[in-house]
Amino acid sequence: MNVETMQAALETGFGTVTTNHARQLDEFEFQAPLPRAYQFLDASAYVNHVALVRQARGAEMPQSFWTDPLMYQGVSDAFLGPNDPIVGDPAWGLDFEAEIAVITGPVPMGITAEEAVSTIKLVLLLNDVSLRSLIPDELAKGFGFLQSKPRNACSPVAVTPDSLSGWDGGKLHGILNVDFNGAPFGRTDAGIDMTFDFGTLIAHAAKTRPLGAGTIIGSGTVSNRDADGGPGRPVAQGGKGYSCIAEQRMVETLQTGTPQTPFLQPGDRVKIWMEDESGQSIFGAIEQEVIPWP
Repeated sequence: MNVETMQAALETGFGTVTTNHARQLDEFEFQAPLPRAYQFLDASAYVNHVALVRQARGAEMPQSFWTDPLMYQGVSDAFLGPNDPIVGDPAWGLDFEAEIAVITGPVPMGITAEEAVSTIKLVLLLNDVSLRSLIPDELAKGFGFLQSKPRNACSPVAVTPDSLSGWDGGKLHGILNVDFNGAPFGRTDAGIDMTFDFGTLIAHAAKTRPLGAGTIIGSGTVSNRDADGGPGRPVAQGGKGYSCIAEQRMVETLQTGTPQTPFLQPGDRVKIWMEDESGQSIFGAIEQEVIPWP
């Protein structure tokens, strides 16, 4: 289904996607719900993740990060399907990032956060592939991401907000599951520790320009603090784990002085999914394997 078909379906009330569809569809037959989009904007709505990054490298956290969203414009000419491989050179520091994302209808310039939630038409999951070893040199140029942020993978199904029991209008509450090589890696709760909800993110993006129908807004890495306020523990230690390898490496650096967990290697597999209260998959699963760039 392309952007025009999806938008027409939404406007006429036909073709609405619900969680029941997600239970019935075979995700292995599908590409991304939007194989391409007019615009993809990714945020860091879970500021705990940003705080850990800066703490691990001994950098001060600007106070404005808690009040003004971080956002960049990513690759939108093509999205990976839920089972497409992650292709890259292990020297690039290959990493996954499990995220929630929304697809908007047309958004007028200057919209308020309260008004912006009504423009959200669909919700989905993303694997925001990141090349960690390339990021520092790019950021040092002061001109943002380019090489370090390649194409992202989407869940096979995008779901209308009104069919999500965990949707509160601006956030999706529920456990975002991540398995790494078959073992539980992340069981984070997407509805807590989200500093900026999607209404705020959309309004931030539309401050100086309208957004076209089919714009995708990503939440950034879902990240939770531990119950005691600490940086979070691995699932194997009774914690909620992490939605990317980099965050586990940051915690390891804070605790031991050096990271222990390697980034993705050829043959590694990652699975990202969410379930409803009955244990049924909501969006289908993103399941990808890493293969080396020739």
